Amino acid sequence: MSSDESPLPRNAETERRAGERRKRNIPVAVERRKTGAERRNRGERRRQVDPTTCERDYTDEEIAFMKAMDQYKRDNRRPFPTWSEVLEVLYSLGYRKVAETAILPGNPVVEGNGEEE
Repeated sequence: MSSDESPLPRNAETERRAGERRKRNIPVAVERRKTGAERRNRGERRRQVDPTTCERDYTDEEIAFMKAMDQYKRDNRRPFPTWSEVLEVLYSLGYRKVAETAILPGNPVVEGNGEEE
């Protein structure tokens, strides 16, 4: 080979070899890939599982809220809605404030609020 001739560029050689490798039919011991139907079924199942609650039984109200939020996110292409948007979904489900504010679940009850009288 003379100094004027240059071999194929390195990336072209790599691409050629990769193409040849893909054309070969190499048998595998166990087929791990899922068919399209299997993937779709699994995906549907995963969407209904809330990993933070370990698949607990939800109340009808919780299911209605989760479905409404899921539909809102899909319709508006908003994977992470703002709290204002969450409130809009709650209003659309018919929820309204009808009572005074109560202590939030999980917050400890504190004697007095630290203010002097």
